[in-house]
Amino acid sequence: MAYEAVDYETITLERRGHVAVLTLNRPDRLNAISPALRGEVEQAVAAVRADDEARALVLTGAGRGFCAGADLLGAGPVATGRVEEPASQEGRLDEMGWVGRWAMMWRDFDKPVVGAINGVAAGAGMSTAMACDVRLGSPAARFKSVFIERSLSPDSGLSYFLPRVVGYAAAADLIFTSRTVDAEEALRLGLLNRIVPAEGLVGEAVAYAEQMTQWPPLALRMSKRVLQHNVDAGMEEALRYESVGLGFARRAPNDVKESRLAFVEKRKGVYTGT
Repeated sequence: MAYEAVDYETITLERRGHVAVLTLNRPDRLNAISPALRGEVEQAVAAVRADDEARALVLTGAGRGFCAGADLLGAGPVATGRVEEPASQEGRLDEMGWVGRWAMMWRDFDKPVVGAINGVAAGAGMSTAMACDVRLGSPAARFKSVFIERSLSPDSGLSYFLPRVVGYAAAADLIFTSRTVDAEEALRLGLLNRIVPAEGLVGEAVAYAEQMTQWPPLALRMSKRVLQHNVDAGMEEALRYESVGLGFARRAPNDVKESRLAFVEKRKGVYTGT
């Protein structure tokens, strides 16, 4: 897919083999989420989801920040999410607002997302980092929930994603105190899966994503769907959904055959999603 044909202003999007790389590109604002950036990210995520050759996504930020959250200075009343007053009737009846749609966009994206956390991830930026399936960070990575400092409770999915990453008590600690977590503590808590040198962060994230994209793509997507669904499921429901997932994962007969041949012939499989 020719991502380069789209003239983005606040992000960049490229594909490196089977890995798409989406970079939030407002470095002068620490990649804060403006309405323009939000719209372009939504467009890019939809493009990657529709691109069968893109089997995983790396998400990072330009400059010294990953994402500083909602743009409080450059976005007017939209900045806090919940006080936005859209002009249309449909918009005014949207109970979730943009922050809810932002969280659901990441939740519904069924290809692996590797966060390359290059700097501060605060507020909705921390929510976005937590929405990634796994996170690599540079030594400069920082996390801060921020919401309570603005007289807000968490939004943009933080109250959903964070406890599932670090557990309830650790999530309560980070949200109730709004303290800053550096890279080393983030690694201990599970906010980061590993720390890598800053200069090689995106390359390491792409290489890590490539380990995932070597496998049958339908099985990879269904693995994410099953894992997401069963985080909140009881055991019987989880087992039933696993059975459903197996049926979908095997709707690529050529890949099923190739996986058996690769095993028997002791070689790396080549998978097409067909």
